[in-house]
Amino acid sequence: MDLLQKILIPFVGLVLAFCFYSGKDDFKPEMLQGKHVIVTGASTGIGEQMAYHLARMGSHILITARTEAKLRKVVAQCLELGAASARYMNGSMEDLVFAQNVVKKAEELWGHLDMLILNHVGSSYFNYFNSDIEHVQKLLDINFLSYVAMTVAALPMLKNSGGSIVVVSSMAGKVGFPFVVPYSATKFALDGFFSSLRQEFAIQNTNISITLCILGLINTENAMKAVSGVFDSSSPAPKEECAFEIIKGGALRQREVYYEYTSTKIPLLIRDWAPGLLDYLIRRKYNVEKVQEN
Repeated sequence: MDLLQKILIPFVGLVLAFCFYSGKDDFKPEMLQGKHVIVTGASTGIGEQMAYHLARMGSHILITARTEAKLRKVVAQCLELGAASARYMNGSMEDLVFAQNVVKKAEELWGHLDMLILNHVGSSYFNYFNSDIEHVQKLLDINFLSYVAMTVAALPMLKNSGGSIVVVSSMAGKVGFPFVVPYSATKFALDGFFSSLRQEFAIQNTNISITLCILGLINTENAMKAVSGVFDSSSPAPKEECAFEIIKGGALRQREVYYEYTSTKIPLLIRDWAPGLLDYLIRRKYNVEKVQEN
């Protein structure tokens, strides 16, 4: 009976969640027309695609990343696609002052902010944890503390607009995956901080939504390069559709976005009633010999 309950309850929860999210899918691109949006990590991958979607929707966009040449190209493309305006700032999110200055730049440009999309990530290795604490610290600065710094800086404008914070995370922030220990630690930190902050907003009647995006394997160039030959990546999800789902989730003020839904939500349900089984299934996805070669 206990085993049946452990299986039945998550299954019923999955069905109800599917119906709930399907019923709320009333997104219209016009929701973003004229809105003022910051997108970090927007020179390549998912961030770049989010910038293009927002441009087509007629948003004002401020994008950031490290490489200025790539940002210039993305801004030019955004303007061609119909962005109300498009600007960039280049720099490293390892510098928390730079992170705060991005928000200050938005305030100077617009005096207003509707949506803060936090998407950037620092470079890390795909291998056994090498005991490098300095690397963990650096990654925490980029992947976590800069998110906090930008959020704090943006709160006054977001409170005035009743705006949204969109946090791009990962399955590695919900489940322990091997070979990404520092990266996974930063993603778990995001979940803890922003889920707790959401609770405080509710208690204080603060009209700011927080959307945490739980992503599976996406076909970005960096991700594909990292897992090549090591992880079974036969069906990575498209970055263009992923970017659209993130924007849609933020606009609809959803609590969490799971993409792709089935490949991310079902493993989390398994984690809750059979964590050992999920760990085993995850390990089977890896070619450990190839990891050791790297």
